Amino acid sequence: MPKMTFIERDGRTKTVEAPSGLSVLEIAHRNDVDIEGACEGSLACSTCHVVIDDSWYARLEEASEDEEDMLDLAFGLTKTSRLGCQIILTEELDGLTVRLPGETRNMLLE
Repeated sequence: MPKMTFIERDGRTKTVEAPSGLSVLEIAHRNDVDIEGACEGSLACSTCHVVIDDSWYARLEEASEDEEDMLDLAFGLTKTSRLGCQIILTEELDGLTVRLPGETRNMLLE
């Protein structure tokens, strides 16, 4: 079973095992990682914004245009930012590391 590591807002790391086929957002929720996902993974917000470790970013499939549009709304956007709902864990991504940004923006509540 693949593993992935979350670097939480306070700098603590949490490494978890998760079955292939789940999104980073789903894995976070199953493992009590503090990531919102206000739209429940329907690509309608940016509250599951994560920053991918540089060494992993090139291994991911490219972000869709819809994902790029949602990322434009995220706080703390970086060149390796992605939406956790759009990254599906596979055996090839065993060891993936993502960092939670310091802030999120929930447009549904504004």
